[in-house]
Amino acid sequence: MFDLRWGLVLCRVLNRRLRPLVLGVVAIAVLATATVAPAQDGANQGTAVDASSNLSLEPTQLTSPEGITSALQVMLLLTVISLAPAIMMMTTSFVRIVVVLGVLRQALGTNQLPPSQVITTLALFMTIVVMTPTWTAVYENAISPYTSQAEGATLERTWTEGVKPLRKFMSDQIVRTGNDDDVRLFLDYLPPPPATESGETPRYVYYGAQDGDVEVPLQALLPAFMLSELKTAFLIGFQIYLPFLILDLIVASVTTSMGMLMLPPALISLPFKILLFVLLDGWHLVVKMLLESFAFT
Repeated sequence: MFDLRWGLVLCRVLNRRLRPLVLGVVAIAVLATATVAPAQDGANQGTAVDASSNLSLEPTQLTSPEGITSALQVMLLLTVISLAPAIMMMTTSFVRIVVVLGVLRQALGTNQLPPSQVITTLALFMTIVVMTPTWTAVYENAISPYTSQAEGATLERTWTEGVKPLRKFMSDQIVRTGNDDDVRLFLDYLPPPPATESGETPRYVYYGAQDGDVEVPLQALLPAFMLSELKTAFLIGFQIYLPFLILDLIVASVTTSMGMLMLPPALISLPFKILLFVLLDGWHLVVKMLLESFAFT
C-alpha cells in the first residue's frame, strides 16, 4: 500500500530538482526576447503608426467602405456570430420547423430518437432551403453593393435595403396564417406614430409604405412573427399528433379488454406507430407539408 507521506516526500524532491531547470528556461526566454526586440523596433514603428492612424479615424470614416479596417471587420464578424442564433430564430422559418419536428418525436413516443442534434440539423437545412430566396435578395440588394463600393452605398442604405426582404418574408407568413392580431398586440405598447400634416393618423403597413403610411416597426414585427410561428407550429403539430393518439387509444382499449392491465399500452403501440409511419413515408410527408406551409411569394 502506497503511503501518502512517501508521495509528499517525492513531490518535494522533484520540486527541488526541477526548480533550477524551470529558472533556466525562464532566463533563456527573457534573453531571447531582449535580443529580438531591438531588431523589430523598426518594423514595429511602421505598424504602430498605421495602427494609430487607424484608431484616429472618425466614426464616419470607420463605417465607410474605405475605412473599415481588419480589426473592425473581425469585431463585426464576432458580433454577427454571437447574434446568429437569435437572428436564426427571430427572422427565419427555423422556429416552426424545429417545433413541429419536436412534436413529431413526442407523438412517435421514441423518447430521444431521433436525437436532438439530428432534429436541429434537419431543421437548419430546411431553413436554408426556405430562406434561400430571401437571403439572396438581401445579398444582391444590400451586401453586394456595399462591399463593391457602389455609388450611394452607405451603411444606412445597406441596412434599409437588407431589411426589406426579411420584412416581406415575415409579413407574408403573418398574413398567410391570419395572425395580424399579434402585430396589433405589440403596436398597442409602442408610441403612436406622429400625425401627418393634415392631422390624420398614419396607417400601418407591413412593407412598401406610400404617402400617409408607416411601416410596422421591427420591434413589433419581430416578436409578432415569432408568436405567429409558434401558433402555426402547434397547429401543424396537433394534426401530426392526432393519428398517433388514436392509435394509442385503440391499443389501450384492446389491452384493457384482454385483461393485460400491467402491460403499458405505449410499449405495444410503439412498434405499430413506427411501422405505420414508415409505410406511409411519414418523413417525406411531414417535410413536404412544412415546406408547403411557407409563402414563397
